[in-house]
Order: sequence, then C-alpha cells, then structure tokens
Amino acid sequence: MKRLSLTQRAAAYLEARQTSLPGLRATIGLDGFVDAIIAVVDKRFNADKFTRVPTLAAFGQRIAAAAGQSTNVELVVERTKLGGNGPIMANALAVAGVKVTYVGNVGYPAVHPAFAEFTERATVYSVAEPGYTDALEFDDGKLMLGKHAALREVTWANLLQRVGREVLGAAFTQAHLVGLQNWTMLPFMSDIWQHVLDELCPLLPAQPRRQLFFDLADPEKRDAADLRRALEILARFQKHFDTTLGLNEKESFAIGRVLGYAGPASGEAAVGAVAKFVREQLQLSAVVVHPRAYAVAAGPTGVVKVNGPFVEQPLISTGAGDHFNAGYCLGKLLGADDEVALQLGVGTSGYYVRTAKSPTAHELATFLKTL
Repeated sequence: MKRLSLTQRAAAYLEARQTSLPGLRATIGLDGFVDAIIAVVDKRFNADKFTRVPTLAAFGQRIAAAAGQSTNVELVVERTKLGGNGPIMANALAVAGVKVTYVGNVGYPAVHPAFAEFTERATVYSVAEPGYTDALEFDDGKLMLGKHAALREVTWANLLQRVGREVLGAAFTQAHLVGLQNWTMLPFMSDIWQHVLDELCPLLPAQPRRQLFFDLADPEKRDAADLRRALEILARFQKHFDTTLGLNEKESFAIGRVLGYAGPASGEAAVGAVAKFVREQLQLSAVVVHPRAYAVAAGPTGVVKVNGPFVEQPLISTGAGDHFNAGYCLGKLLGADDEVALQLGVGTSGYYVRTAKSPTAHELATFLKTL
C-alpha cells in the first residue's frame, strides 16, 4: 500500500476529527489592534494605476537615500481588518470550528467595528481601546508601524474590574487551550502572567492537562532583563499546562541569545538547534519556530521539520504567523503528533496568505490535498 504524504495524512487526520471541534474550547488574549494593510507606491501613472515598491530592501534604500534631504512616500490602504496576535489567532480558531473566548483590548466600552464579525464567532470581553498598526507589506517582508498607547490599559486591575475574576476563572478552567499573546507590546503582561499563576492556576483541576501557547511577538525593542524575567515566569506555567512557545526565525535567535545560546545563527540546522536549546533551557513541552518557508518543533522526542506551501508574492502577509499558530494549536487540540500539527500550521498560514481569509476545517483539509 502506498504511504500517504504528510499533507494527505494531515488532511485525513483533520477530516476524521472535525466534528469534534465545536466541543473544544480555547481562551485567547490579551492584545487587540486595528490593522491597515498598506502598499507603498513606487510609480503612479494615473488616479487608479500605480506600481508598488516590491521589497522591503528597496524601500529601505529609498529611505536611506533621503537622509540629509527629504522624500515623499505615498501609502495606499488596501484593507482595514482586525489585528493583533491574539485576535487573529483566535479568529482563525473560531473559523476552524473551535469554541473561542477572547479577552483583550478590542474597544471599550463598545467593541470597535473592525471586530464586529469576530464577536459573532466568539465570546469577546474587552478591557480597553485597540492599538493601531500600519502594516506596509512587501514581497520579502513587512514593516509594522504601531500606535500602542491603549495597550497600557491592559492591566490585571482592569481585567478584574472590566471582565471580572469569576469570568476570568471560568475562561481558564473551561478551556482546553489557553493562548497568551504579544508580551512585547503589552507593558504589563509579565505582571498579568504572575497574577494568573498566583490566582487562577491553583484553581485549575490537575487533569486533564491543558494546552498553553505563548507568542512573545518580536521582543527586540524590550530590555534584556525584562525578557529574562518574562521567560522565567513563562517557564513556571509548565507546572499547570503543556506549554508551547511559538517563535519566528528572528525571535528564536533573540530568545536563544538571552538564554545563552552560542551556536550557529542561520540555516535550517541552526533553527532546529536553537529551538531545542530554548526548550531545554525553559523545560517546556515544545518550542515551535516558523520561518517563511518551513517550520520546526522541538519536543520531548526531538526536532521535527515540515516544509510549508511557500508563495513568493502573498496576497497578504500580516497575520501569517498567527494563522500558523492557530493551525498548529488546532492540531494539538485534536491530539496530533508534531508533524501533523506543524503541517496544519503551515497549511493554515499558506491558505491565508493566498486568500486573505481564515480557512474552515473543511477548506483547510481540501487545500492540503492540493499540495
């Protein structure tokens, strides 16, 4: 009998279990942004027609050439959508069929219109106004320009006042998956994690073990001492959850350096090595790293790598990593091994960057069969 390819195996795995998705619960937080997806104009020919600056490298050269002079940059907003690591991941899980509770800054006292459709898919509790991101997208990456003042309102005191201890406790207790996203942009996230550990985790039943997923979100701008403290707190959650830390390639080496990694810093072998190192240092269930063209997971049995359905010119790239996180966590919620979970992750991301939509479980399985 011919052995199924990994994409076929992942599609079959999802199809066989998709009816169980409405019985699975996820609680995700804690950020919230309104994203403007923007093209940078290279040449404009008339009111409607223009070419884009194709690469981030080319845009960087244009900016550098203006030093000591000045330059004009035209930005075209192509779409405005819900944003933030937490909302994008949560929305993708909800579209896939998981029952989602979301806690974050998505508009207060009323939810921002950008999240209106999301509130129809998930139970949403908001604590503050959203942040705003201008996402300048290029073929080789994106430049995220953020306005973060509202994120200072995401505090433990506001969570208790505007959501309530009982609601928060129930959201954690009833969840099969908890996702606490975007440490970098939430200045009080470490303190919130500590309160969760001290006040909510002791109330959790010991069994069954729940999944917990962290995405720090590009910690480059944060102080190394703050990052070390955050990692120390994060590691303590393993006592209560099967804990996974999700990183992109750049983040993986930044975290590795803070923890003392001194190995190679480029190439597929190095990505696997740093994922393994970080997992061992923090003693987590898994560390997952998703470069643009593939993904690796370092778990108790070693390092697994899966190639992704890479596309040179994505329709959208902002949110691709959050969709990977959603697909990977979907696999883990369903009990998948690391290979299948990674394949569901890169498949979810691949579907999204081609269509600018989050896939249902059926759409994801169908897409995987085409690869």
